[in-house]
Amino acid sequence: MKKNIIAGLDLGTTKVCAVIAERLEETNRINILGFGVAPSEGLHKGLVANIGKTAEAIKEAVSIAANRAGIPVTLLNVGVAGEHITSIRHRNYVTINGEEGEITRADLDRLEADVRTIRIPSDRQILHIIPEEFSIDHQGGIENPIGMSGSRLEATNHIVLASIPAIQNIRKSVERAGFQVQDYILQPIASSSSVLEESEKDLGVALIDIGGGTTDIAIFHKKAIKHTKVIGVAGNQVTNDIRESLGVITEEAEKLKKEFGYATETAIIKDEDILIRGVGARGNAKIPISLLTQIISLRMRELFSLIDNEIRSAGFKNKIKAGIVLTGGGSLLKGCTELAEEVFGLPARIGVPQELGTGLSNEIESPEFATVAGLIRGIPGGKSSEYQVLIKTQKVKGKKKLSSFVKRVQQFFDEL
Repeated sequence: MKKNIIAGLDLGTTKVCAVIAERLEETNRINILGFGVAPSEGLHKGLVANIGKTAEAIKEAVSIAANRAGIPVTLLNVGVAGEHITSIRHRNYVTINGEEGEITRADLDRLEADVRTIRIPSDRQILHIIPEEFSIDHQGGIENPIGMSGSRLEATNHIVLASIPAIQNIRKSVERAGFQVQDYILQPIASSSSVLEESEKDLGVALIDIGGGTTDIAIFHKKAIKHTKVIGVAGNQVTNDIRESLGVITEEAEKLKKEFGYATETAIIKDEDILIRGVGARGNAKIPISLLTQIISLRMRELFSLIDNEIRSAGFKNKIKAGIVLTGGGSLLKGCTELAEEVFGLPARIGVPQELGTGLSNEIESPEFATVAGLIRGIPGGKSSEYQVLIKTQKVKGKKKLSSFVKRVQQFFDEL
């Protein structure tokens, strides 16, 4: 019996992840056959900055996954993110001419084909066409029109656009590594499909995926993605704040963040002194965990405040009844949920990939692999109401807010 094999590739700013899996249609579960991770040095905030280095990381990650799975793959579902993503809202219709006016899959295909004829900027290409709502003979609120009868089928669509050069650079990197792109999938959609529960999507939930270079926000209500945003503040900025404030190298700053860092001082269990390794003429020093936490907390609070303002301005704050779901590598920071609950005033939890089967599934049952776990699911057909996307982008600069605090910390070390 032929296996339903699918492979996903998550191109992150800090790491490239590849997963090879078998999809079990009868149980809707995923068996992980192979999993590979490689350091990422060719990407910046979700965009390919060096094709050669990106291709090397892709080749390494996929090779590890393929060797462990014992199955070679050539086609990959690749995640797309970054501040180049935009969207437009478009309404169109087709006339139904079939027997008894019954709507078929072919009519939905005609709707999609019609959307693809609209004019878009010359430097953009359509990434997804996501129906938000269908109407039949001006009767709205229809999620799935197939099988219904009418003479006019109308749809409201969110059309996700991506930069052509950005997509071309991803494709070139994948092909140089020796593979082909099967599908490009918006990363917030991939993450949401792996970590959110249907009840949360229905009641209203905000997914916050904290990566290395960017943070993706996706808001769901009534089982549909209503709004997304990309913010240029994420885990790497926290690491950089530690590096600049304490005068340590990047690797040491990342280690301090993961081993001793907290997102808020209220989450600290015991405020002990930790060793800060000196660089050059500066000798080793000791600081309390609370000081490290102050550095981290300032940036994380800024990030959550930006997201809270975005949710409020988009008009969804009162619709998030199920609360906040944090995922991505940045959500592993201790005290993250406590800080989120404080800033948003809503319950928060950590999102891990769900509905995984046997095999190596336990290896990706972590928030940092939420996107790649979703990529091997693809975008389910016939569930258009679950994938309504309104993309907006914003470039955020937060260094000025930190400058005075950083100066005080640096002065502390200068006086040692």
